Formats: sequence, structure tokens, C-alpha cells
Amino acid sequence: MTSWLKILFIFFTVSFLTHAQEENKTITVTGQELIGSVQNGESIREVIGNVVLRQGNVVITCNKAIQYLARNDAKLIGNVIITQDTLTIYTDEGFYYGNERRSFSDKGVKLDDRKVILTAKVGEYFFNDDRADFRTKVKLYDTVSTLTSSRLLYFRKEDRAIAFDSVKITDKENIIYADSLIHFRKVEESFGFGNVSIKNRTNNSMILGGHMEDYRAKNYSVIDSLPLLIQVDTTFSGDTVKTIDTLFIKSKVMKAYRDTTNRFIAIDSVEILRGGFASKNDYSIYFRNEDNIITSKTGEEAAQPVMWFETSQLSGDSIKIFLKEQQIEKIDIIKNALIASYNENYKQRFDQISGDTIFLFFDSTGIKRNEVYSNVLSIYYLYDDGEPNGLMKASAQNSIMYFENKKIISVKLYGTPNSEYHPETIIKGKDKEYLLPRFILYENKPDKEKLFTPQLQQNFSKGNR
Repeated sequence: MTSWLKILFIFFTVSFLTHAQEENKTITVTGQELIGSVQNGESIREVIGNVVLRQGNVVITCNKAIQYLARNDAKLIGNVIITQDTLTIYTDEGFYYGNERRSFSDKGVKLDDRKVILTAKVGEYFFNDDRADFRTKVKLYDTVSTLTSSRLLYFRKEDRAIAFDSVKITDKENIIYADSLIHFRKVEESFGFGNVSIKNRTNNSMILGGHMEDYRAKNYSVIDSLPLLIQVDTTFSGDTVKTIDTLFIKSKVMKAYRDTTNRFIAIDSVEILRGGFASKNDYSIYFRNEDNIITSKTGEEAAQPVMWFETSQLSGDSIKIFLKEQQIEKIDIIKNALIASYNENYKQRFDQISGDTIFLFFDSTGIKRNEVYSNVLSIYYLYDDGEPNGLMKASAQNSIMYFENKKIISVKLYGTPNSEYHPETIIKGKDKEYLLPRFILYENKPDKEKLFTPQLQQNFSKGNR
């Protein structure tokens, strides 16, 4: 190609690109009636009837537009519809800023991009960034969930929303509250911050905490900042709902699995409280469907789980609680098991029994049977008309005890049984000398007032609105 042809080609190419760029920058307006004027030294065009504004791939229709030529802005009035590809924005009145390619309205806004519908009283959209900034009574919903908040940033390309202040997201099973929340719509993942609560409407449970991650597609949530699980059990009496018991589980980390197992896992510094029993441990699993709780130690050097039930303290490497109709049906203490119980009138005296494994069986009246297996050791204090009358020490390979009205009525020892009586005159004042090797008196039993603080009560009330 000759040099002058090259220069001519470059000239026409630059001219075409410059013209195209100017077209994309400048707002063009058409309508049925046009009125031009100058106000305060600024050229203004007022376009009325079937108004169409264009800037690149952004198309706006409305009843009336006031175009500010120098600023490249326009005020939009009446039945405003803004489109860009699959995006549509509706409002009664607003503004379009051509240099920024930005729309704004404080007259109520609706955004529909065929993936979500977003509404608010005030809304801005940045067309270059595919980003929305909506404020005041914000609502975002799709076929899966609905999110409300005071402010929301929506990034279309990423299918990501960031919500602030009074955030609430609901689906068919869960309601999530938080001070702020990041929601990835396509992958169904949400991250909540500050005063978080997750309420499951199918099992009447709620988890409170400071930070949460929710993976809805995987039916999994984790709360890793001061989590507290609250499970309210109710029953019906006619048309009246009665609260039977409330389960509290507190830990440093809590995971919730909403699959067929429907389980909660509490990790580190776990405290459990429900009705007449409480527990401290490092690891617990609560199976909601079966209404069972399993606690266990996390390593050879870790502390044993401990459980308090009425006047008894239970400890072992693992403790399993089986409930039926909101009542304890069975307790299994597995490996290095120990039970210590005190007399209400002589709290310094502990009845004790230890073995490798202990099974406790209950009915509606209380404990009915106690089975101890492998290397049984026991100490039981005796009373005559309520007055101390010595104690019995016993050992065996296995034993079974039967109870009535929470009192032992029969003891059976199996496998090289041995027992000896220690009269009151010998043991009086020496209670601390009659302790089994595994005996430890645990303190700091979980307390509802400490678990369920006023702030958590407030969050719980908010989550039940």
C-alpha cells in the first residue's frame, strides 16, 4: 500500500472511532414535542411525549425528559423505563447522568435482570460497572430466597449482593438475620456479620452468633463467633401450645447440617443445658431427628465430658444421651465411666460408682436401672431414718442396680464380687478419704443466665418476629 493510502486509511479509521466514541458519550433524545431554552446560561431541551433517550446500549423511555446539554444529563419524568441488554429498571421519576453512565431515583425503583428483582425507595445504577446501590426498604428476591435490608449493593456479573443494616434473608426452611451480609446468589452462599441468627422453621431451632457462613446448596452452616443453639420443644394441649423444654448449646464453633442426619456439631468449650441436665465438654453432636446428644473428649490428654443430672455428676470419655418425647430415656457413659451423687442433706458425702462402661435407664418417674460393666468399684453411704449409718464399699466385674423413687432397692454384683461395711464411727469426718481413684468434683455447671445473655435474648426475640 502506498504511503498516502495508509495515511488516508488511518485518517478514516480514527474519524470513525472518534465518532463512535462520541455517540456512546452523548445522550440522544427523540420525542413528539421539543422545546429549547436557556436557563441561568445553560442550554436546556424539554422533550415531551413518547420520549426515547439513547446512549450506546442504554435505552430510556419516559413521558417527559429535560436534557441539560452541557452536562450531558437528563431528568426523567413519568413511566421511566431504562434498559441495557437483559437489565430493566423502572421508576416514576429519576435522573440519568451521561458522563458517568449512571441512573438515580428516590421515587421508588425496581430492577429486573431476569435473575433477581430488586426494589427500594432510592436506587442508583452504574452501567459501566454493572452495579446497583439501593437504599431504604430494600428487597431482593428470586425463585429461591428473599433478602431485605436498609441498603444493598448488587454486582450483576458476580451475582453478588452486599446488604447492610437490619438484614434478613428467607427461604422455605430458614430465616437469617445479621447486621450485614454478603450473598452469592448463583452458588447459594451467604456470609453474615454482627448479631447473626439462623432460624430453621422446620425444627424450631435457632443459632445465634457474631459471624456465620451459610452454604444453602450443601445444606450446611457454620457459626464461628460465640455461637449459641436454642432448640425450643413444644407440645399441644387442645389448641394451646406449651413449651416443654428448651435446649441450649454454646461453644466456640458450631456447624449445622440440614441433610438427612439433621445434626448440629459444637466444638471447643461446649456447654449444654436442658431441663434437669447440663454438660461441659469439648465436642458434641446433637442429632435432631433422633433427639440424641453425643459428647466426647477430643484426644488422649483432653478433659473428659462431664454431665450433671439432678444430684448426680457423670463423667467418661464419651457420654450419649437418648431422649424420647422430650424426656431422657437412656444415658451411656463409655470408657473410664464414673457417677457421683450427693445426698441433699449431706452434700459432702458422694455415692460413687465407676467402671469401663455404665448404662442408665429411665422412665417418666426417673432412673430405673443402672448397669456397670468391667472393673466395677463403688462406694455407697447408708442412712437409718435419715441419719448417717456408715458406708458400703464393693467391687465386681459387672453390676446391676435397680431403683424406685430414685432410691436403690436392689444391687446385684457379678464376677468375683466383694463388699465391705465401714461403720459410721470410723468414717465420720473422713468423707474426703472415701473417694474412688477417678473421682473429680467438677464446678462451674452451665447456667442459663450466663448462657442466654440479655443481648442474645434480644437477638432471639428479633429472630422470632
